[in-house]
Amino acid sequence: MATTYETIAKEKIHALKFPNHEVLEDKDAIFQRNIDLNRAQSLGNLEHSKIKIFFEDNQSKKMVETTVWAVTDNLVVLKQGVGIPIHRIFKSF
Repeated sequence: MATTYETIAKEKIHALKFPNHEVLEDKDAIFQRNIDLNRAQSLGNLEHSKIKIFFEDNQSKKMVETTVWAVTDNLVVLKQGVGIPIHRIFKSF
């Protein structure tokens, strides 16, 4: 059964609430997510390319298509300082 993600505008992310627990259980998946997010940051800064980020807040699974401006230890930073906690991201491409 396919997972359904609700598309959300990046401007609405600031109003979301994010639980503190990790959404991924597999250490290899977590490692790959970090690689993918750092690649997304490079694409965003060098080519201004948009990527899709699949994540989960306290309500449901969501997807946003946007440019990644920065990746910190705990947060993916989008335009206008909007952030998504890394531990709530399933994947990005």
